[in-house]
Amino acid sequence: MSRDLRLVVSLPLQTLEVLDAAGQAVRRYPVSTAAKGAGEAQGSFQTPRGRHLVRAKIGAGCPLGTVFSGRRPTGEIWTPELDAAYPGRDWILTRILWLSGCEPGFNRLGAVDTMRRYIYIHGTADSARLGEPVSHGCIRMGNHDIVDLFDLVPVYTPVDIIAI
Repeated sequence: MSRDLRLVVSLPLQTLEVLDAAGQAVRRYPVSTAAKGAGEAQGSFQTPRGRHLVRAKIGAGCPLGTVFSGRRPTGEIWTPELDAAYPGRDWILTRILWLSGCEPGFNRLGAVDTMRRYIYIHGTADSARLGEPVSHGCIRMGNHDIVDLFDLVPVYTPVDIIAI
């Protein structure tokens, strides 16, 4: 695939589309964004809107279900038993695409900085709901889907998060 790809995350549709240089969708995935809706403020547990880019890719080569904490593999692999042992844990699994805002004062710098808020596109537990807003602010994807996306897009791929 070319470097001319861009990602569009639709908050109302709960989808992530990969668009080519002509604006044609080449992939579409169900996602889950924030249960608390859209917003940019630090500590809001909302999904930030606007123009972003993939600033870092983390987890290349890790097995499906690899559990991350602080962007590092913990050595655990998600299972239903592990899930039951840690109810309510916000599972960050398999791969991480760490986002950075591109709009100073809106989603970059200060109290609205997407990267400092640790907003990712990442894998989630197999039991997690996709297609509805239930995350803590990040964009959750199925584990096979995040591997596909991770392998498809390079660092600095543009990401538009839209609320319309």
